[in-house]
Amino acid sequence: MTADQFRRLALALPGVTERAHMDHPDFRVGGKIFATLGYPEAGWGMLKLTAQQQRQFLQADPEMFVPAKGAWGKQGCTTVCLKRAKKTTLSPAMIAAWRNHAPDELVGDVEG
Repeated sequence: MTADQFRRLALALPGVTERAHMDHPDFRVGGKIFATLGYPEAGWGMLKLTAQQQRQFLQADPEMFVPAKGAWGKQGCTTVCLKRAKKTTLSPAMIAAWRNHAPDELVGDVEG
């Protein structure tokens, strides 16, 4: 998966806007960041999952999903190796991160 494919996947979700935070593109819903690109470096993305969701996705593909370093990772922030990512695996994780931050009125609009 490329960075542009990650971006398109995020922006396809309802209510998502792209901004920048700490020199990285980020994706927000309801003003809250749920995903970023270029973290921890080029070729990676990050999803703000819960710790339980993180464990689930790490089990599914431990080479694609890696906990972020430090306290953020312990809370569920999960880095995504774009080179290993496939849409069928990343899409449910992206939707989960989006759902964690989306306003209730948007959540019912997306399956997954």
